Amino acid sequence: MPKALLFDLDGTLAETDPLHFRAFAAMLRDHGVELTEEDYGRHITGRSNAVIMAHFLPGHAVEDHVRLAAAKEAAFRRLAEDLVPVEGLAALLDSARERDMKVALVTNAPRENAVHMLRVLGLADRFHLLVIGDELPHAKPHPLPYATALEGLGVTAEDAVAFEDSRTGIASAKGAGIFTVGLTTTHGAEELREAGADVICRDFADPALHTLLA
Repeated sequence: MPKALLFDLDGTLAETDPLHFRAFAAMLRDHGVELTEEDYGRHITGRSNAVIMAHFLPGHAVEDHVRLAAAKEAAFRRLAEDLVPVEGLAALLDSARERDMKVALVTNAPRENAVHMLRVLGLADRFHLLVIGDELPHAKPHPLPYATALEGLGVTAEDAVAFEDSRTGIASAKGAGIFTVGLTTTHGAEELREAGADVICRDFADPALHTLLA
C-alpha cells in the first residue's frame, strides 16, 4: 500500500479544459491568434504559462506574457465557480485519510488557481502539501515538481502513486520515479500509455484503481 498519493490539478481533480480553452481563446483572439482545439491539446494542456505564452505570442516581451497570463487565469477563475470533482475522488481521499496516507497537489497552475479550485471543490483541507511548478526553477515536464513533493512529504518514490491526465504530467511523475496512473479525462488511453503511464483508469472510481490500492 502506498504511503502517499500525489495529484495533478486540472483535468485530474476536475475537468477544466473547456473553461481554460474559453479563457485562452478569448485572450489570444485579442492578439490576432485563433486558438483551435488541436492547438490547445498540443501546446497548452499540461504546460506552464511561461511555455504557452512564449509559443503563441513569441513577439511579446516577457512582462507582457506575465500580464496576459495573469489576466487569462483571472478569467478562468471567474468561469470556474461550479466545478465538480472527478468521480470517485472524494471516496479516494476519504480512504487515504483513514489509512494515514499523505496527500499532495502537484500542478503547473498558478497558486491562485489551485487555492480557488480546491475551495470550489470542497477539498481545501485535504492536501498536506501544494507544489506549484511555476514557483520552482523547473515546471512539468521536468521531474522537479514531483521530486519536490516527495521531499516535502518525506516519502520515497517507491512509496508514492501519482495521478495525471497529460503527457507532460506523466513525464514529470515518471521522471521522478513514481508509479503513475493515467486518467482518461483529457486524453485517450493509448496516448497516456505511450507517455509512460503504468495504469490507465477512466476516473477514481475505476475498479482497476481500487485493486491497485487495496
